[in-house]
Amino acid sequence: MKKFLCMMAISAMAVSCGDQSIPQANYPELDLQNPLLAEWDTPHQTPPFSKIELEHFEPAIDAAIACARAEIEAIVTNPAKPTFGNTIVALERNGELLGRVSGVFYNLMGTEATPEMQEVAQRIQPKLTELGNDISLNPALFERVKAVYEKSKIGLSKIDKKLLEDTYKGFARSGAALSEEDKELYRQYSNELSALTLQFGQNALKATNAYTLNITDPKQVEELPDFVKESLAAEAKARGEKGWTVTLQAPSYVPFLTYSSNRALKEQLWKASNSRALGGEFDNSEVIKGIVNTRLKIANLLGYETYADYVLEERMAENKATVNGFLEELLTATKEYADQDYKTISEYAASKGFEGELMPWDWAYYNEQYKDEKYALSDEVVKPYFKLENVKKGVFMLANKLYGLNFTETKEIEGYHEETTVYEVTDKNGRHMAVLYLDFHPRATKRAGAWMTDFRGSKIVDGVETRPLVSLVMNFSKPTETKPALLTFDEVETFLHEFGHGLHGILAEGEYGSMTGTAVYRDFVELPSQIMENWATEKEFLDLWAEHYETGEKMPAEIIDRIVAAQNYLAAYANVRQLSFGMSDMAWHTLTEPFEGDVEQFEQQAMAPTQVLPVVAGTAMAPAFTHIFSGGYAAGYYGYKWAEVLEADAFSMFKEQGIFNEEVATSFRENILSKGGTEHPMDLYVKFRGHKPATQALIDKMQLGK
Repeated sequence: MKKFLCMMAISAMAVSCGDQSIPQANYPELDLQNPLLAEWDTPHQTPPFSKIELEHFEPAIDAAIACARAEIEAIVTNPAKPTFGNTIVALERNGELLGRVSGVFYNLMGTEATPEMQEVAQRIQPKLTELGNDISLNPALFERVKAVYEKSKIGLSKIDKKLLEDTYKGFARSGAALSEEDKELYRQYSNELSALTLQFGQNALKATNAYTLNITDPKQVEELPDFVKESLAAEAKARGEKGWTVTLQAPSYVPFLTYSSNRALKEQLWKASNSRALGGEFDNSEVIKGIVNTRLKIANLLGYETYADYVLEERMAENKATVNGFLEELLTATKEYADQDYKTISEYAASKGFEGELMPWDWAYYNEQYKDEKYALSDEVVKPYFKLENVKKGVFMLANKLYGLNFTETKEIEGYHEETTVYEVTDKNGRHMAVLYLDFHPRATKRAGAWMTDFRGSKIVDGVETRPLVSLVMNFSKPTETKPALLTFDEVETFLHEFGHGLHGILAEGEYGSMTGTAVYRDFVELPSQIMENWATEKEFLDLWAEHYETGEKMPAEIIDRIVAAQNYLAAYANVRQLSFGMSDMAWHTLTEPFEGDVEQFEQQAMAPTQVLPVVAGTAMAPAFTHIFSGGYAAGYYGYKWAEVLEADAFSMFKEQGIFNEEVATSFRENILSKGGTEHPMDLYVKFRGHKPATQALIDKMQLGK
């Protein structure tokens, strides 16, 4: 019994490999008193969070690593000749216990990153990196993979061929074909990079939490809307402070910049946010240098000129020339309109008595004033109709209309935090599709932003299907003592965005977990999320659920009309701002020589072509740019704009045939959401849309100059 969990992947492989079974090996005994290692006798084998303590993680990781090593040894020492079953499928099934344990750990690292949890992460990360290197750099294992790869692929299905190709390329791109000397260098560099990216994320979180602005003078907050004052007062109370406290978390920081006219406080707050981890106790400047230089070393070692060349080989865009050309095309088409957006807001501010140059900390305030005057669409007008529970109802309703999904809240399945709500997801025929965890509000231990992840993906082993455990994490406005959680329009869009990622996981189908759900190219993974944002401005959708949280009155048509009219408000500015992030990312990852310069100056130079707002000395986004330095988007941030082109073209099909059109939704599900990485994303897209996307689709959507 103690060996069951360690061996279950091996026993499963023995059956699926046909005539070539996997030999037994010596497996470590597991401590079944550790809830991470014991069988999960829970609904849908969900994690028993209430039983899991901090001290369980490291020994569980150690035991799971030992299991994974034993499984690899069984593959390598198999006396039978290498086959697709006993080598490729065996590798696909390798490390299932480790995946289960690490899935829980790293998901909680994003939401419950206590100092103690971070200390554990610093100890286990090197162990996981070492295991990954030991597998990818194992010459005997690679020889088996290579032997299968070089044989005739006759008899393999299309999916099996794709798995074989992915496996071989994965080894080659992880140093398997290097000389023994270079393998040791690769091992050294990857270990260093793993530690650096972990340190970067921890520094960014600590720097975010280190700053607060406590206000005790009522005059400095009297102009703020009630929902902002109540939120800031609740934050102060939670911290044991008097008055009102502003943090660098978006639901606190953004409303203060938006509604306060106090330039001195806003300047202080903006500079604090935009200099996070730039100098000081949690400085990431040297960490950035270490990351980009180590990535360059790895790329050079593998035969690539730059890290971007290495990354983009496995992307829809394929190479840096395509990416740079794409970004430049969008910039050329929109920069003059973005400059005009800045001029418009500057002139508006001047008409209201503002003197001098409009600075970044002034932008949100006058932007909001102008929007409210032109569209009568301030957050204060909209938020009462976006009660979180109602928005959730609307999002679930949309998934039901498009894909026949039903969401039933359950108390039978544990959440990982008291604020987490859990749902069983079924389709129209009652088939269990997934478990969904929702986590909406900021906490000191939760990193900033919003994301989708999963504790477990989808796969089929020996005819038995495992369905996913999907988690959506946000940092939305909290409820106050007098009001429920009321969302801004931006937060509604964010919910829809992350829910799109969730659908990609929930609707996953397929045998191999490495090819299902969101396991797709990075510049394709944002299509399912970004297309969902389009429904936020569709009157037909909003009419179904958007109602005032106090009166129950449906959102008036005139407000919906104003939302639609404002859809492309400052679209050019927003577009160029995103391009600046993408160009900065590409600049860092197209370096051909080690970087030892000034981080702030490098960023300014990289972003110069996109600059709209004035540059402020002593600030830089790179030190807190977790997407590219610790979040997996290195040389890939352009993917957000790339996906916008895809979704602009794709959603036009819904607009043409109906935003709830079942036929279009079914095609999107079958060709995009359910297919995962089983085919090249461009092929999947063309199957859905009938043609390749063009950048002009996004430019047209922005309706520039209209």
